Amino acid sequence: MRSGAATLLVLADGRFPAGGHAHSGGAEAAVKAGRIRDAASLHRFCEGRLHTAGLTAAALAAAAAAGADPLALDEAADARTPSPALRRTARRLGRQMMRAARSTWPGPDLDALAAARPKGAHQPVVLGLTARSAGLTPLDAAHAAAYENVSGPATAVVRLLGLDPFDATAVLARLAPGMEEVARRAGEAARGPVEDLPAASAPLLEITTEQHAAWPVRLFAS
Repeated sequence: MRSGAATLLVLADGRFPAGGHAHSGGAEAAVKAGRIRDAASLHRFCEGRLHTAGLTAAALAAAAAAGADPLALDEAADARTPSPALRRTARRLGRQMMRAARSTWPGPDLDALAAARPKGAHQPVVLGLTARSAGLTPLDAAHAAAYENVSGPATAVVRLLGLDPFDATAVLARLAPGMEEVARRAGEAARGPVEDLPAASAPLLEITTEQHAAWPVRLFAS
């Protein structure tokens, strides 16, 4: 195992206390709308999310891990997130990840961002800064962001539909080549200026996030 691989596993582990277990990544709204019904439709949902929101998040994370200004990246994340509900969710998750990161891999960069964004920075930016503080590479950060963008919805659908966990895991396994490709593209983009980072959009995800936020009863926070 290469140096840093074990650290990456800790960061990407769903049990890392960053709050992601309370969020479905849009899957709850997609289940209610009938767009996710089984393993095949879950695969389509996750694949679409991976190449849109996932690519954008992976590039932001990679850029933060590469040393780009996290405040500039946070502004770029805002610009790439039209939905107010999605921005609130990203900052809530960023705040929770910041708490976990500062306990696990404390460092001055994390402290500075926490002070500058006391209500929370966007989660992909915090994820990338966490990876940097943990001694990981920008590509590592991109891999972690790509993985969590599909693993969260897959895990949520097991609870929402009673989907067989083996089927959900098989979906993630089939998406592995796509995750590799997205991480590679994100890592390459992180070498350029912040304004040139990917801004792949997912309008339906934005719309359904706003609808989901208005539900009086829901299983997941987003």
